[in-house]
Amino acid sequence: MLYKSALLWIVLLSTFIHAKDLHIKYEISFGIFGKVGTALAHLHTNKNSYNIEIEGEATGLAKNISGGRKEKHTSKGSLKNGLFISNTYQVTKFYKGKKSQKTYTINHKTKKVSKKYIKSQNDKTFYTNQRILTFYSTNDLLTLYFNIASLITNRDKQAIYNFQAVGAEKQNGVVKIIVPASSQKGNYWHISAIIYQKIFASNQGELQLYIDKDGITQKAILKDVLLFGDITVKRVQE
Repeated sequence: MLYKSALLWIVLLSTFIHAKDLHIKYEISFGIFGKVGTALAHLHTNKNSYNIEIEGEATGLAKNISGGRKEKHTSKGSLKNGLFISNTYQVTKFYKGKKSQKTYTINHKTKKVSKKYIKSQNDKTFYTNQRILTFYSTNDLLTLYFNIASLITNRDKQAIYNFQAVGAEKQNGVVKIIVPASSQKGNYWHISAIIYQKIFASNQGELQLYIDKDGITQKAILKDVLLFGDITVKRVQE
């Protein structure tokens, strides 16, 4: 289902605050279907380490269609010079009694990343695969977006950046970030991320992010999803 592929890319990908504890909720809507899911993000840091957890689940009609799909993304690592340095990144998905889990372990000494992929149904494992990725990065898909504010220092300059992130091996680890001309729109900083997924009507998908002056994304739009248009994510004030 489209919700499956979209969740990783649009749920809180640019919460740039380096707060000690941060908890944010978003609602996800999709074209004529209206609200299709919710997402929660949790960030905890201390002096030298961090833990990021993002949990999302389908709601309403989308929940029935997806078999009660839930996803959890977890990143753990260290803090160095104001940047998040990933040591492990894990993606877990649940639906219809099935579970899939990808665990990435980043070895900064050897500059190698190992990936372990496990599938199970009703708590019984039926598939296991382990391999070394063809690229290395200190970022995973979560830390990259938490680090963007530090990596892109000139928000007024139109530019295209190519970063690498563990978890994006389908595109050889490359995540393209576009800073458009006049990216500062009132209180918001507007940037786009290019995503290569089969869920888009175009060859490459565009994720538009509107980041508030406090560093937290208030709105994200995933453009041109097949058949039904855009997926929109809005922050919920609690």
